[in-house]
Amino acid sequence: MPSAPASPSTARAINDRLALRLLQEEGPLTASRLKELTGLSRPTVADLVERLRGAGLVRVVGESGAERRGPNAKLYGIVADRAHLAALDVRLRGVTVTVTDLLGAPLAEAAAPIGGDMDTGPAVERAATLLERTVRGAGATRLHTVGIGAPGLIDPATGALRDSAGLPAWHRRLVTVLRERTPATVLVENETNLAAVAELREGAARDRDTFVLLWLGHGVGAALVLEGAVRRGASGGAGEIGFLPVPGTGALPSAGDCSGGFHSLAGSAAVRALAAEYGIEARGSDTEGEPAGASAVRAALDRLGAYGAGAGAEAGLARAADAFLDALAERVALGAAAVSAVLDPGCVVLGGELGHAGGPALAARVEERLPPLSPLRTEVRATALGGAAVLRGALLTARDAAQDALFGAPPAPR
Repeated sequence: MPSAPASPSTARAINDRLALRLLQEEGPLTASRLKELTGLSRPTVADLVERLRGAGLVRVVGESGAERRGPNAKLYGIVADRAHLAALDVRLRGVTVTVTDLLGAPLAEAAAPIGGDMDTGPAVERAATLLERTVRGAGATRLHTVGIGAPGLIDPATGALRDSAGLPAWHRRLVTVLRERTPATVLVENETNLAAVAELREGAARDRDTFVLLWLGHGVGAALVLEGAVRRGASGGAGEIGFLPVPGTGALPSAGDCSGGFHSLAGSAAVRALAAEYGIEARGSDTEGEPAGASAVRAALDRLGAYGAGAGAEAGLARAADAFLDALAERVALGAAAVSAVLDPGCVVLGGELGHAGGPALAARVEERLPPLSPLRTEVRATALGGAAVLRGALLTARDAAQDALFGAPPAPR
């Protein structure tokens, strides 16, 4: 049975949303160009432009030099300062903030360390103050939406960050405090899921609608993107791959401890220990800065680059680095093969600090080791966004929410 034609108000909403999307993606456009891109009649385009101008969403930003001067020569653009956005990347030992306009153009960015020995109250105050100071410094007087990326699980029923063992108490308290102190909408999402959103929209998975992001950092995790949407699972725990039982650990994980699971093979501490077996020393530690496992991977790649063509002792150093990277790739491939066997995503993106450090070289080694483990063809790619992925994903999520609120959410399919 054919669906009923859209009502005039629904048709206007669809046309307005289409025009706003084109203005967002293409930049300022003339009415004539909007007519060409939308396929709408000239009177309909004229009506929607005036409607959007009256709503304060669109304004004249200039004139087109390619057309005669007159009504159709005006360039219309989205009012980018109609609302401001903020995104926070909340890590175990610090927070990074960025503030942008409605289209995502950066206005200010700042970061602050938060030591593991800092009490909850002072830690929350430092993070909240950083956001407020950055917003003021950016001149952002219309803060509309704040997106937060944090480790831990998000309750799918409430959207709240759940209490998780091993995570600082100030993470959960920060979300509550920001909702109390700012009139903006505050959204929180798991950091790995946000990194996957960024890779889907702007990074290594731009040409995929189904893939898995394998997060390799201090710990390990995964984000599942199926048919263009992040899947969180019934309790928000989809992707807790650190608990995955795998061979080679000598134990099994438990409900409260991922030791003995995939974490024991690919977490930063495990990678650092593996590197030491091959005489590769990680710079730094797992208590501050870059995870030691990522540092070890960088050191191995640097050694290969420096001594790969050497002889004698230099050749031995290069062989050790090469063997370490092979051993690491075998470990990562176990987790990737398990994910592929269950989900058949066709593509695994290696993210997190270790995935970024390993880059295409590590991704290629992991991909080489998958065929003997799984009959399903799986491409392995390195993150294209690196350490910026979580913050970028938080910003994209905030921008989508703000634009839906201001532009009107896309009408539901009939």
